[in-house]
Amino acid sequence: MVRRLTRTDYLMLAQVNNISLAFNDLGTGLPLVFLHAFPLNRTMWADQEKALSTQFRVITIDLRGHGESDAPLWHYSLDQAADDVCGLMDHLSIRQPILVGLSMGGYIALAFYRTYAERVKGLVLADTRAQADAEDGKRARFEMAQLAYTQGAGAIAEIMIPKLLSPATIETRPELVQRVRTMIEGNQISGIAGDLMALAERPDSQPLLTQISCPVQIIVGELDLPTPPADARLMAERIPNARLAVIPGAGHLSNLEQPELFNEAIRSFGSNLTR
Repeated sequence: MVRRLTRTDYLMLAQVNNISLAFNDLGTGLPLVFLHAFPLNRTMWADQEKALSTQFRVITIDLRGHGESDAPLWHYSLDQAADDVCGLMDHLSIRQPILVGLSMGGYIALAFYRTYAERVKGLVLADTRAQADAEDGKRARFEMAQLAYTQGAGAIAEIMIPKLLSPATIETRPELVQRVRTMIEGNQISGIAGDLMALAERPDSQPLLTQISCPVQIIVGELDLPTPPADARLMAERIPNARLAVIPGAGHLSNLEQPELFNEAIRSFGSNLTR
């Protein structure tokens, strides 16, 4: 199903697991499936779409609860999100893509690999971590879900923006701050709360790391606060033959703050897998 938008691309909708998922599908070649951060949407990958779709097939998804996908009022889990991604891959006849997940998207990529390892050609784990939330982290997510319910998505944006972007970006790049704010405020409360519950309940993926046999590229912003470089190094040390790229001058949303360096890391990784 395709519906024309006012912007220059197309919004594509697929019925997957009884919900409607919105996605973009650009370019040809080795498929790259991009999984966005919480609480954003697929438009966070616009720079990657433009730069990488000349060489690869780039699919960006609004995960359930985000953007223009359905946001049912129900229990969410990262395994459910992984099933959604697999369903969309089937819909698009994609057998083995590179999964590119940032933050929550990285958690979903790990959940996907846990169930569908044979469907993964490579993993890019960006600004994410393998550890589960500690008890105080789980408590903070539940409190944020209550805040979303009582005060709306704008209150979530106020909390999240200082965590997602580096101080220099917040100070000097108001257009990027507003872009992130718009993404957050465009989400439905049911999706925000649902994902917070899913994030709080996610399992520890550290035991999985040594079992990952596909090629892996790890990317982290030098200034990332929620998932700092130490978390990236832990994954790089435990995943066999993983590559690590530290993006200077970037916080948690390294793909937005330093898109050229982020894109080059993915381009190099993907090119190696097409040889």
